[in-house]
Amino acid sequence: MSAEQSFPWSAATAPERMEKAFKRIEEDKVTSAVFTKLLPERAREQAKAAGENASPLAGAVISVKALFDVAGEVTTAATQVLRDDPAAVADAPAIARLDTAGGVFLGLSNMSEFAYSGIGINPHYGTPDNPAYPGCVPGGSTSGGAVSVALGLCDIAIGSDTGGSLRIPAAFTGITGFKPTQASVPMDGGKPLSDTLDSFGPMARSVAACELAWEILAGRQPDPVRPEKRRLRIARNFGFSEMEDEVASGFEALVGSLRGDGFELIEKDLGIIDLYNQVPPWKLTSVESRAHYEDYFQASGGLFDPRVHARMARADEITPVQYRQTLNRRGEFVAAFSDELGADLLLLPTTPILPPSRALLEADDDVFNRMNLLALRNPSLANIADGCAIAIPYRHNGRVLSAMLVGAKGKDRMLLSAAKALEAAVAGS
Repeated sequence: MSAEQSFPWSAATAPERMEKAFKRIEEDKVTSAVFTKLLPERAREQAKAAGENASPLAGAVISVKALFDVAGEVTTAATQVLRDDPAAVADAPAIARLDTAGGVFLGLSNMSEFAYSGIGINPHYGTPDNPAYPGCVPGGSTSGGAVSVALGLCDIAIGSDTGGSLRIPAAFTGITGFKPTQASVPMDGGKPLSDTLDSFGPMARSVAACELAWEILAGRQPDPVRPEKRRLRIARNFGFSEMEDEVASGFEALVGSLRGDGFELIEKDLGIIDLYNQVPPWKLTSVESRAHYEDYFQASGGLFDPRVHARMARADEITPVQYRQTLNRRGEFVAAFSDELGADLLLLPTTPILPPSRALLEADDDVFNRMNLLALRNPSLANIADGCAIAIPYRHNGRVLSAMLVGAKGKDRMLLSAAKALEAAVAGS
């Protein structure tokens, strides 16, 4: 049975809210580097048309990650090497569905180059500041999308997630980020990083808004689930090492609060962790990204973000046999994860760290690499498992923190139901 819900947008208010956002972007320095390009003409046309649309999405102001095809625009993926490519002749299929449902596209949001980092730094288009932690990185790769929502410029941000690129920036900026099962949203018309691990999905200020955006992206009839307190599993043998003190204490406080609120939580290690460790994601991302961008990599390497170029270069360390073996083990892990988790959901910190200093990461490659790996570590589980996962913000001792629920492949609606219950439980924190 569907759950009634309301949203902070409407077709009637869309023109005014859109114009306020454009004005703020023009005048307020805090909005710097959030977008690679604004879309005022299209947004105004969409805002006018929204009044004739009965979809619950009608009038929602949306940012679209710069790796999606948008008709008439060059799909740069926030790179220099793609900026002279021909403009897209049509919207990506998933993006076209948002347009049909009455979405208002404010602009193309900034991102890590080629979506290849969990930090969000971009040397070409700038790096948005983190509204929740000023002076710190916003998380990546969907950096501008997260900040567009956190600043209130947009209701929804559409992005991609290869190892946490929706959930890390959501966690760092204090919003909600949903990575759906890969096959649920069509991948056509999006610049890929990893064919194996990429997923397309939304960020917003609520689980319900993410759910609606996902249903539209997936071509589903909106049918919101009701909140339900599902059984949550805490596996201490994954995701709990190298945690910063604030993250660790906040998570334990959350666990105690949820138990007191009637949630069933069980502590049980993941029995398939050894198999998981045999699927290093870099062996997939480096090879698959090179397969798509090899000509640019060879001919225009000097125009790349050096850190992205270095990660792509690791494809040279892998033989075809090793790549195929990694794919095979990944397939085994997807099945084993679904079998082990069943109808349970994992609960863990979205990331073990708070957002690091932007200045420090821009200046020090070693610190950048270590923080990038830590930021990606917990979220990557869902991508390797071809599962679904959602990051939900909460507060502890004045800090913005984030908890993540992870479900097996195809359990998206069950995950969203539990996420709504968790969101309601932490609303007062």
